[in-house]
Amino acid sequence: MTKSPHSTYLITGGSGFVGSHLTDALLARGDAVVVLDNLSTGRLANLTPHPNLRFVQGSVLDELVVDELVHQCDVVVHLAAAVGVKLIVEQPLRSLTTNIRGSEIVIEAAHRYRRKILVTSSSEIYGKNSSGALRESSDRILGSPAVVRWAYSTAKAVDEILANAYHKERGLPTIVVRLFNTVGPRQSPAYGMVIPRLVRQAVAGQPLTVYGDGTQTRCFAHVKDVVDALLLLLDHGGAVGQTFNVGASREVSMLELAKLIVETAGSVSGVDLIPYAEAYEQGFEDMTRRVPDTTKLRELTGWKPSRSLDDILAETIAEARADLATTQR
Repeated sequence: MTKSPHSTYLITGGSGFVGSHLTDALLARGDAVVVLDNLSTGRLANLTPHPNLRFVQGSVLDELVVDELVHQCDVVVHLAAAVGVKLIVEQPLRSLTTNIRGSEIVIEAAHRYRRKILVTSSSEIYGKNSSGALRESSDRILGSPAVVRWAYSTAKAVDEILANAYHKERGLPTIVVRLFNTVGPRQSPAYGMVIPRLVRQAVAGQPLTVYGDGTQTRCFAHVKDVVDALLLLLDHGGAVGQTFNVGASREVSMLELAKLIVETAGSVSGVDLIPYAEAYEQGFEDMTRRVPDTTKLRELTGWKPSRSLDDILAETIAEARADLATTQR
């Protein structure tokens, strides 16, 4: 099934990192976009003015605003969330409220007006499951509810369960995507995102701070590849009622990543290992591996990432250098 021409999309969190790139892509193909964002982590500068773009500053917790905007749009993409390990650890209550109640309000409104909705979840859903490539059906392995990190994982699980329940019981056309580590232009280093943070340290000649022992591995996908996946799923009728992993497959340890960044940036920086308890809080837990199995997405849509980790690092370093030059003027 192909999309109807020129739909209007509501993107919650649309001035954030992923949301702004999705906005660009939708506008480029002729769709109209309404962005709802409270600018807590998003930036207005991420959005380029366009005749088919409307920005509304507001919260997904505002039921009247959400109701009105969902009514005016054809499709909803729910990206608004408290993001980044640092923010989640430091402000757990705000994170829980935004991620659970906000999703409930947006999904309820989509049901009220029978709008297709894509809900973005997270690889955090798998918790401590580090058993290799994770499929959508893989087990969730969580630590104690007293550990704040697992509260975020649980909130995202509630979002998924809500979306699935509305689909199964009330026929709401829902799609759930679990985003693994996504990187690229406009990603802020302020919320614990590892590549922007390490890149800025390397460009500034500061030591690169790697948390834990540096052996933990992750896979990094370029935001434009991720947006391509979202568009393919939004346009495909077979995606409705399904959950999909979206991410890259090249696995890299954090220590290896830091050394690669230093080398690519031509930096003289060293690498400092910082214990988790010092970086976050006592009792913080992490997972040793997080690798997505994206077979389901590929088989439905043909999607595969087109940009490598080397491409990502070169682009992020160039952006960090430009930012540094601007601040030093």
